[in-house]
Amino acid sequence: MSTASPASPFWPKGLATRLDLPQTTLVSNLEIAARRYPDKAAYRVYGHDVTFAAVWRDAQAVAGWLQRHAGVRAGDRVLLSGQSSPQFATAYHGIQRADAVAVPVNPMNLREEFEHAAQDSGARVAIVAQELWPQLQPIVGTLVDHVVLFAYSEGLPDLEADTPDWFMAPPRSVDHAAVSAWTAVVDAALSPDPASAGPDDLALIAFTSGTTARPKGCTHTHRTLMAAAVTPCVWRGDGPQDTFLGASPMFHMQGLQALINTTTYLGATVVLLPRWDAARAAKLIVAHRVNRWGVAPPMLLDLLALPGLRPETLASVAVITGGGSALPQAVNERLTEELGIHYMEAYGMTETASMLMANPLHRGKRQCLGIPQFGVSAMVVDPVTLEPYPDGETAEIGELWVAGEQVSPGYWNNDAANAASFVTRDGARWLRTGDLVRRDADGYYFLVDRLKRMINVGGYKVWPTEVESLLHRHPAIQEACVISVLHPSRGEQVRAVVVVREGQQLARDELMEWSRGQMATYKCPREVDFVERLPRSGTGKIDWRTLQDAARAASR
Repeated sequence: MSTASPASPFWPKGLATRLDLPQTTLVSNLEIAARRYPDKAAYRVYGHDVTFAAVWRDAQAVAGWLQRHAGVRAGDRVLLSGQSSPQFATAYHGIQRADAVAVPVNPMNLREEFEHAAQDSGARVAIVAQELWPQLQPIVGTLVDHVVLFAYSEGLPDLEADTPDWFMAPPRSVDHAAVSAWTAVVDAALSPDPASAGPDDLALIAFTSGTTARPKGCTHTHRTLMAAAVTPCVWRGDGPQDTFLGASPMFHMQGLQALINTTTYLGATVVLLPRWDAARAAKLIVAHRVNRWGVAPPMLLDLLALPGLRPETLASVAVITGGGSALPQAVNERLTEELGIHYMEAYGMTETASMLMANPLHRGKRQCLGIPQFGVSAMVVDPVTLEPYPDGETAEIGELWVAGEQVSPGYWNNDAANAASFVTRDGARWLRTGDLVRRDADGYYFLVDRLKRMINVGGYKVWPTEVESLLHRHPAIQEACVISVLHPSRGEQVRAVVVVREGQQLARDELMEWSRGQMATYKCPREVDFVERLPRSGTGKIDWRTLQDAARAASR
């Protein structure tokens, strides 16, 4: 049972302040959905429907194979990697039906990264898309004993004519004793043992993106994932009648929760877009009357920048949930005032199983994390003294600490990381998020920046997110990313990497002069790079770290 945080007086009217979480495992949600809606599409991909009954049937077959053939026991870890697809979702459910622990791996990873995931988690079995076999093969026989390879086209006849070639590729035959084909696993239909896992058993190890060291394995139980899966649909008022656009990667926490755990709990349909394509996304929204979409802001900017995009294209969309980075205010205003769409900014991270703060739908604030949700406690802490600021509006920026049922039990086999990130105070266990925030008088939280991203310009603190937000006010700028570059006397200075809108022109000197009228001089970009596109992470976020690392390397 969870109760509302008392921090904000603007809890949505009529919304219960108590959230009764199911005391069951995640895979129970699939079994229930398959009984309630057996013939309903769980996933709609390139013209083919995969029903809840089919996902449940095949997930049980995967579980049976894991137990009978691969020797998987309760609590064992299983690697899982591939693009968003019915096979990925089915394998995820199958792993959990076997009482095992899913370990999602980014399919863009290379051999060494797969090796780290297997070695760190202790996974001896892997279920991966067939194109990843070259990355996995070198560790088969040493770290991994059994591999299931799937093709995205398996079990999906009559795909649309314009389905991408990579998705249409037929299954490849791999002659290796450790390899089993997806179709063979499913067709064997081996029965799993009766389920024994409970809500407090481990369900997932999600690797966080590495910054200064190897990625850390962040653990989650069925209970923590359930809390974060149920919360957003209660907050938004989602139901089984809703249709979600599935453009986020399932290997990432946001996509895993939104496109598997939340929608399975609801019994709602996901229209999958396995790789981002703005033009196809627009067609899918119209064709399937999509009314729910969780999106990284760069994807939304891509869609809204489509030439000739008409307002009726998004007529069915009621709520777009965003996070990961701030959406430019002008874009937010366009969504609300011109298109009539609620853009609900939210906040979460791998360690919180995605969303734990969000804006109330009918009293949201722009470029704001929102208010703590059911059962979530939050405080703003002085990053130097580690003492919490008093309740109410904060006079200073501080680090956000959070506590709640969706917070991770800790990092896998990493005592040092656990000691650095989790703090027990006054009987509560708090997660240090590493995010710098401020809180207003209404109890809403605003992200200033990552603690580690701050730029020190001659002793003055510059927060890149703030500068980016100001740059987005320029009518010729489509996207901007601010990074730090070294300076011989000031230590660091600001560089802006900018994408100019199609049909617009912008010179470096012009932008730097304009900036001096928008922000304090020390915050102004002293260098400007123009690029056609900004690099993206696997989750669609702007990859500022790649830009900064490249700039630092070039200056050496």
